Amino acid sequence: MIPSRPPRTLSLSKQLFGILLPMKKTTSRLPTLAFIDIETTGSNYDRDRITEVGIKTLHEDQVEVWESLLNPQVFIPQNIQRITGISPQMVEGQPDFSELAQELYRQLEDKIFVAHNARFDYGFLKSSFKRIGIDFKPKVLCTVKLSRHLFPEQKRHNLDTLIQVHGLQVSARHRALGDADLLLQFWNICEARFGTEKLLAAIDHITAHTSLPAHIDKDLVNQIPASPGVYIFYAENKMPLYIGKSIDMRARVLSHFQNNLTDRKEIKLSMQIRDIDWIETSGELGALLLESQLIKERLPSMNIKLRRSKDLCAWQLHETEGGMLTSKLVTHRDLLPGLQDNLYGLFYSQREALQCLTAIAKRHQLCSVVIGLEKQVEHKSCFAYQVKQCKGACLGLETVTSHNLRLKMALDAFRVKSWPYSGPIAIAEGEQMHVIDRWCYLGSAINHDELDELSREGIAEFDLDIYKILKKKLSSLPNSQIVQLSR
Repeated sequence: MIPSRPPRTLSLSKQLFGILLPMKKTTSRLPTLAFIDIETTGSNYDRDRITEVGIKTLHEDQVEVWESLLNPQVFIPQNIQRITGISPQMVEGQPDFSELAQELYRQLEDKIFVAHNARFDYGFLKSSFKRIGIDFKPKVLCTVKLSRHLFPEQKRHNLDTLIQVHGLQVSARHRALGDADLLLQFWNICEARFGTEKLLAAIDHITAHTSLPAHIDKDLVNQIPASPGVYIFYAENKMPLYIGKSIDMRARVLSHFQNNLTDRKEIKLSMQIRDIDWIETSGELGALLLESQLIKERLPSMNIKLRRSKDLCAWQLHETEGGMLTSKLVTHRDLLPGLQDNLYGLFYSQREALQCLTAIAKRHQLCSVVIGLEKQVEHKSCFAYQVKQCKGACLGLETVTSHNLRLKMALDAFRVKSWPYSGPIAIAEGEQMHVIDRWCYLGSAINHDELDELSREGIAEFDLDIYKILKKKLSSLPNSQIVQLSR
């Protein structure tokens, strides 16, 4: 294995350990609003599932659109199909909620969640996130309540009434993005009629107000910049309590302290917090990298314990004498992520790796004998074939070429990407340069001397969370933001 060392943050780390750089006072700005609508298979949070999500985000007069069909993996009742027009054929092959959860969370993070009869949409999304271990608790604005607040003379405030009363233009009723667009139209009409200040006052009136913990001074919170970075909550004796990140640190910190808190974790956090610290970064990538690094280094008591990557393993495909592809588990002793081709997965344990490959085999009707999950018994099929979950490769009923192709396609989404550069690189983000080599985060620099120092030092320990962050980010970065470095 290559010797490793922990990643470092050079000048930036001075802010964390007591030498805070001067803070610039920031002016308040309009909140970012995410107008959202969902379609579901019914009204029961536990039984039913989401079939479509549509979001129109309004930020400084700019509108961004995001929508997706989802495979609910449950039956869509006929009456729901008639109302929404969403059929089983339309959602077949679409991603399920767990596959889109991270992207959906990013679409809604640090934004006001605006929905009509918001309890329904918020309740479904919160339950869906909870099932996969994500705590989702945005600031919520219900447009039914907004309509009642601004138009008290109206007797009804359902969406069809708003369409009729305000002359909203219907593009696709009972489809997620179409209904989200109606909410955006309603907001624009309200803003034109009442003005921004009155709408902001209405938001404050309808949504929960913040209530700072007793030991936290309002002036301290006011110093927190509304910019990207990482914030640290401390308990007594400067013990790290919680570490988080945001593209708007002040808004995110305030969101932890809501008057209507019902989450036990947030209540406990509010009772224990004694101090707040923060580190500004030049953008979202710097915040993501620094948060992951600091949580592992400082082990705050109320963060989910992120696992270190010392015992990682992955699957590798090998060809047998008969030409069949089978899988072999590569353990951490022989694993060099980023340098080895033909790696699939990256798992924290052998048990996790076996569970994943077993699920893939079942989903794609692959032969468990051929891929190495089950021992071959001469002249007998695998167990999966007996229950009609294998196409018979173990008995020669499926060709070598066919099974190999299906196995490769099934594993493709889990392929570990090889490091695409000849050496270390620096990713430019604002005034910072994030130095990366073989998917390892070496640290962040703000001048050429620091950049040169980081690029010449040894490889840091490979971290799976950092790899996932970088893999996604590098796929969308323009070449102009990437500088290849020499050792």
